[in-house]
Amino acid sequence: MAGMASSPPPGPWRQAIRALGRNRSAMIALATLLLVTLACLLAPLYARDIARTDPFVSNVAGSVMLDGREVDIMQPNDNPLHLGLSPIGPTWRASYLLGADSQGRDLASRLLYGGRNSLLISSCAAVLCLVLAATTGIIAGFSGGIVDAVLSRMMDIMWAVPVYLFAISLSIVTVSHGLTLGPFVVRADSLFIPVFIIALVYMPYAARPIRGRVMALRGAEFVTAARCLGVPRWRIVLRDILPNVTTTLVMLGPLLMALSLLAESALSFLSLGVQAPAASWGTIIQDGEGLIYTRPMVAVAPGLAIVVVVLALNILGDGLRDALDVRDAGRRSS
Repeated sequence: MAGMASSPPPGPWRQAIRALGRNRSAMIALATLLLVTLACLLAPLYARDIARTDPFVSNVAGSVMLDGREVDIMQPNDNPLHLGLSPIGPTWRASYLLGADSQGRDLASRLLYGGRNSLLISSCAAVLCLVLAATTGIIAGFSGGIVDAVLSRMMDIMWAVPVYLFAISLSIVTVSHGLTLGPFVVRADSLFIPVFIIALVYMPYAARPIRGRVMALRGAEFVTAARCLGVPRWRIVLRDILPNVTTTLVMLGPLLMALSLLAESALSFLSLGVQAPAASWGTIIQDGEGLIYTRPMVAVAPGLAIVVVVLALNILGDGLRDALDVRDAGRRSS
């Protein structure tokens, strides 16, 4: 009707959310991540009420009831001489669903507890990396000149060192002596150590595209107009530059989390990440290294968990990229 006002068009962020919701693959990936996260958060409930075991206490002399008979958790090997002992394999029951590790601990419970640390470290490392990268990229891209040259050369130096070699070198130092940040001292077994190392290692990879985006925005008409009006530089950065860099940060988030998860698992596998008695998917794979021929589930289960989460993060990242392209298109059209 002519007398009724038409509803305003949806904003660019709402368009992006709608576009993401129409992406079936991205929604399946998001649901998978939420289910994995929820399962890991419920690890104490599973260990206490379902598995009825403590996944951090050695139980090599214990037993479990299967089909009305008592079965030892550590059993003779299947070689002709039956030398040595191997942990019980998957029972597919409430107790020892996926079997036990070399210490007789319930693998399913440790898998959930390890997922809590792996997901926590990777998500915190991704957030910290984005904060460091955004700060460095915005300062370098907006300032230009010698500031940009110095920061860019520092990132080039960090980029020239192989990622895992850089991470291992930092981990060896911090795991041995802890980390001192001014008046703050972080213990060697703190989860902040791998978070800080992973964030620092991947910071140049995220800072590069942010710097390029800021350099493009620095010459935009609205930034030039703000400068001519005498708007302070910090205000231009907060009100004009940072909101336009948000899409880049959001798109980089899932990718950085996937890379952080792989880096954390590699460091923990080398005993340079999560320290005992805590567990992560990387430490569980290390526990299963010596059982790969007799009880492969100990190493396969956390490996599959890493593959599922990294694959879901990559699919979600592709969906966010496509959705945010719609957002940028909406902004340009408006």
